[in-house]
Amino acid sequence: MKKITFLSVLLIAIASLAFLNMGMASESNLSGAVVGEPAPDFSVVDAYGNTHSLSDYEGQFVILEWLNHDCPFVRKHYDGNNMQELQKKYTDQDVVWLSVISSAPGTQGYLEPEGAQKITGEKNASPTAVLLDEDGTMGRAYDARVTPHMYIINPDGILEYNGAIDDRPTPRARDLEGARNYVVEAMDALMNGGEIEVRTNTPYGCTVKYN
Repeated sequence: MKKITFLSVLLIAIASLAFLNMGMASESNLSGAVVGEPAPDFSVVDAYGNTHSLSDYEGQFVILEWLNHDCPFVRKHYDGNNMQELQKKYTDQDVVWLSVISSAPGTQGYLEPEGAQKITGEKNASPTAVLLDEDGTMGRAYDARVTPHMYIINPDGILEYNGAIDDRPTPRARDLEGARNYVVEAMDALMNGGEIEVRTNTPYGCTVKYN
C-alpha cells in the first residue's frame, strides 16, 4: 500500500511539473509590454537576414506572435490552419504580422534561418517575417511568456492587446471551433474605430525557452 501511495504522489508531482512547463502564465506577472503605453522597440533579424524594427512600421498595425513549432499549443493553431488564415487575413489588409522565435540555441523550438524558411513554407504560413530572437532580447522586452503569446500594436506604436489568442487553453485542434478569438475581436474593433472589450488576459501555451 505504501509503495502504491508513493508512486501516486510521484506521478502527481511529475504531472504538475509538466503543466507548469506547458501551462498558463500568471496574468499578475505580465509586465514587459503594458497595454495603453508605447510598445518596446526592437531590432531583430529575420530568417532571410533582414533586420526589422518596430519603428520601421510606424503608421501600420503590427501583430506579434511568439512561435515554437514544437509546442503542441502552437501546432493546434497551425494544424487547424487557424494561424495561417489570420496571417493572410490581416497581411492582406496591410497589417504587419511578425512571428517571433525566442527559443535559445539547443532548446525546443530553436531554428536556424534555413529551418525557419523551410517550416514556414511547409506550414503554408504567411507572416510578414519570422524574427529569430535567439538571445531573447525582444522576448524579454515584451515579457513574452508562452507560445503562442499575442500582442497588437496600433499605428502610433501603442500596445493595444497583450495575451492569449483565444479562450480555449488546450492543444486540441477541434477546440478551435467555437473559440472566442481575442486577436480577431481586438483587430476588428481597432480597424472599425471601436473599443476593445478584452485588452489583456492570461496567455496559454508552452513556456518560451530562453537561455
